[in-house]
Amino acid sequence: MNFDPRAFRDAMGQFTTGVCVITANPPGVAPFGMTVNSFASVSLDPALLLWSLRNDSECYEAFAAAKRFGVNVLCEDQQHLSNQYSKKDDHQLNPEHFRIGKTGVPVLRGALTSFECDIWQRYDGGDHIILVGEVLEMDCRPNGRPLVFQGGRYKALR
Repeated sequence: MNFDPRAFRDAMGQFTTGVCVITANPPGVAPFGMTVNSFASVSLDPALLLWSLRNDSECYEAFAAAKRFGVNVLCEDQQHLSNQYSKKDDHQLNPEHFRIGKTGVPVLRGALTSFECDIWQRYDGGDHIILVGEVLEMDCRPNGRPLVFQGGRYKALR
């Protein structure tokens, strides 16, 4: 099969996803975050989740040094945070946007849900690394409305 990576990306983009900012602050690195939509639950017992990171990401080395990370599921009114932390080479967290969570990782203020995780395992995923985290702490606002992304743009749930 002759495979076009762009066509595959466009096809995958038809799957509606939530939008998350993954945060961390390993030793020697200022708190930072990057926008992703590659997030999923893995297991309830133990509580595991995953997300993936491109091998050539400018955040790769910082996440390689991290032992913990946060997953912040954004609310529909946080599109500006998604846009800000998706910019190349501009991932340092604005101090007004976060607090330090119970496990010491940065957690975004106002997120729909935040998970604080230990890195459980890292797996090769082609041109990505798959990071599986064990959830240690979480904060959830079940009545908020999520920021969603589909077909290359933000959408609103109705």
